[in-house]
Amino acid sequence: MSDEDDTPWEPPLAGTEAEHLLGALDRLRTTFRWKADDLDAAGLQTRLGVSSLTLGGLLKHLALVEEHTCGTKLDGTPLGAPWDSADWDADPDWEFTSAAADTSEQLYLLWDDAVERSRARLGAALAAAGPDQSVHIAGSDGRHPNLRRLLCDLIEEYGRHTGHADLLREAVDGLTGEDPPPGWHARSGRFLGG
Repeated sequence: MSDEDDTPWEPPLAGTEAEHLLGALDRLRTTFRWKADDLDAAGLQTRLGVSSLTLGGLLKHLALVEEHTCGTKLDGTPLGAPWDSADWDADPDWEFTSAAADTSEQLYLLWDDAVERSRARLGAALAAAGPDQSVHIAGSDGRHPNLRRLLCDLIEEYGRHTGHADLLREAVDGLTGEDPPPGWHARSGRFLGG
């Protein structure tokens, strides 16, 4: 087995800009998923100190981020279930707070499915016009960001929350580490890494 087969989430050593952006994103996605993997409801609801942040809440939040960024922002696809029925006015942090009522399997599948759809949408968009293409969403001035900006925003979001996941997972069972071990595969849900 080659190193690449053992760590498919590693970005290429000398790829194109799009390959590097997707590679960096997939490494963070995989590291995040490794930190959240194979936990029961209690593990996914573990908190640190006064923070209300949980791994379950992060799974649901990042599923929403995937759907919003790689659907609504990218090509105008409206948010579907469960996002379209949430009362965002009553609870602007609904994805975080409602995660406590979801089962572990529901949270893993919600995130796994969102990532799968995002990978397909990003792959198709990059193949069609590369990272310089304008995306659907526009700022208040009417200007449209390019796909590169959406990818960088996703990388930033995952970087922030993977750091949170490091601390939360260590509090659950002591798991530490920068990257998943070679050969790692999700034990819960159906996530297919990098």
